[in-house]
Amino acid sequence: MSESIFEKRTVTDIHEEIRKVYLSDNRPWIIGFSGGKDSTCLVQLVWNALSELPKENLQKKIYVISSDTLVESPQISERVIGSLDKIEKVAKETHLPISANLLRPKLSDTFWVRLLGLGYPAPTPMFRWCTDMLKIANADRFIQEKVSEYGEAIILLGMRKTESISRHQTMNLYRIKSSLLSRHSKFPQTYVYTPIEDFSAEDVWNFLLQNKNPWGEENRDLLALYQDANASECPLVVDTSTPSCGGGRFGCWTCTVVDKQKYLTNLIENGEEWMEVLAELREDLKKTQDPDEWKNVREEKRRTGRVQLKTHGSKCTKCSFLNDNSAKICKKCSEPLIKYTPGPYTMKFRKWYLEKLLRGQIRVRKESPDPNMTLILEEEIHEIQRIWRMEQGDWQNSAYQIYEKVTGKKLESIKDDMGGFGQTEQELLEQSCSNHNVSFQLVSNLLNAEFETQGATRHSKVFGKIKTELQKEWRDTKNKEDMNKIIEELSEKREAEEKVKPTPKPPKDEDEM
Repeated sequence: MSESIFEKRTVTDIHEEIRKVYLSDNRPWIIGFSGGKDSTCLVQLVWNALSELPKENLQKKIYVISSDTLVESPQISERVIGSLDKIEKVAKETHLPISANLLRPKLSDTFWVRLLGLGYPAPTPMFRWCTDMLKIANADRFIQEKVSEYGEAIILLGMRKTESISRHQTMNLYRIKSSLLSRHSKFPQTYVYTPIEDFSAEDVWNFLLQNKNPWGEENRDLLALYQDANASECPLVVDTSTPSCGGGRFGCWTCTVVDKQKYLTNLIENGEEWMEVLAELREDLKKTQDPDEWKNVREEKRRTGRVQLKTHGSKCTKCSFLNDNSAKICKKCSEPLIKYTPGPYTMKFRKWYLEKLLRGQIRVRKESPDPNMTLILEEEIHEIQRIWRMEQGDWQNSAYQIYEKVTGKKLESIKDDMGGFGQTEQELLEQSCSNHNVSFQLVSNLLNAEFETQGATRHSKVFGKIKTELQKEWRDTKNKEDMNKIIEELSEKREAEEKVKPTPKPPKDEDEM
């Protein structure tokens, strides 16, 4: 058991240090707040320290920021939003220069738009696309805006050295000699201050339970939430070195980076049975990571429209043995090898999952304490449908049809795409393409290219789009004979290239997208 910080320093000492750093310059503070124990402790320490300063010394702005991924643990999301409202209100009443800011991803970057709209596969440890788009990008934009406005900024984070060895090493790596500040890992005009870095988890709880929350929250409610979930908090993520918030941490209920979402299981066992809906939806995504399921839920082609061979041998999906490029079956267990890198989710799977997600939303609204709980926003459904129309030739507006089927309500379509083509036009084109043995997707994409370049003063743009479409793989990749022929051609091409070029290093995310 680590030594308590309070055996060396008093709370008054820590307050004095915070005031010293605050008054030392005019650089604004940006405090990462996740609603968990560490960030709550951090904000409370800063609040109490600055409350003792005279009003004329409270000139420097403090921005409390929190990232809402839109797929957060419902309990934490509710607490964070409520806390930010109270922080904003009470700070104004007490004349503290603190403002609360809830950051959300751009519509084009939300979890469901990426996964269901574009077909991104559920995140894995090697392809954690969600972390950057849902958390890092939002915080980065806010930080850069403040740096542009003020020249420099200081970020306060509730990081503790005792959390892990890697966290301790990272904090020491960026520490500025003879300073309480550290360099930011990405932005040169940004610095990091970690007032609770020497706290243990027990120190954090002791402080929270012995000191009243200044903006009116009840810290014992937070403790009860942790006890029910048996979880630690998910910190404000500032880079990809921060571990996933699945497993034992509060985080996104959709998290598939970890094998088991422990906090969901623990909450269900402690009486939150309505969360079984979320656990089931999450498990459906987790199952798609099984290589045996790829043929059912993933395209053979990448989003580029081409089949891509695995770039560094063929790893057996059954026994994990790494075979050489020429092998067709595993030399260790004789399992047939998947020679290509799977692409995005199929439209069939995306439609199926959207329907299940909407049905899940209806269930949680009936069974959870919140009758208005939202799992997917209407704006996201609009964006998903826009992508399906423009990229998949879905002129019949399948997302809107699914929404009406599940909810009994119509979601009005947004006018602008494809000049009003609808279900009738799609059925006619599909029939015509079938009669002439031409890919419907190819013709749809060519029509889309024409639509996107309407009014262009130069023909080169539309010619470029047409060329891109014609260079895609339009043979039937679902046909075993065609697919074998494609793989054979690509293998021969690669063998010829390898004779004159060195073998490239394998990309980290070669099994994804």
